[in-house]
Amino acid sequence: MTAYVIAHLQEAAPHPEIAEYIERISGTFEPYGGRFLVHATQHEVKEGSWPGHVVMIGFPGTAEARAWWDSPAYREIAPLRSRHIEGDIILVEGVPEGYDPTFTAKAMREAPPAG
Repeated sequence: MTAYVIAHLQEAAPHPEIAEYIERISGTFEPYGGRFLVHATQHEVKEGSWPGHVVMIGFPGTAEARAWWDSPAYREIAPLRSRHIEGDIILVEGVPEGYDPTFTAKAMREAPPAG
């Protein structure tokens, strides 16, 4: 099942290490079937606040996403970003083909009340 690495990164001043990170990152995830889905694009906040930038990388599955994150190639360049940009990064599994959210709603209705 498809997996996604999603980053919510704060604004940062331009820095040569960030440019190097951007130049090298694609080469780290391509061997794992990863590709940018969102990068260097504008976003429109509809509710709440979301300062900063969104980056989203898609992978064929969770195993590939984890292997990329833990790979020596990515671990080598990660500090180029993390020294200069604060943010939150998550790995999330996608839903299967044909996913029906009404099953989730049904399970919620059938669950015992909290409290």
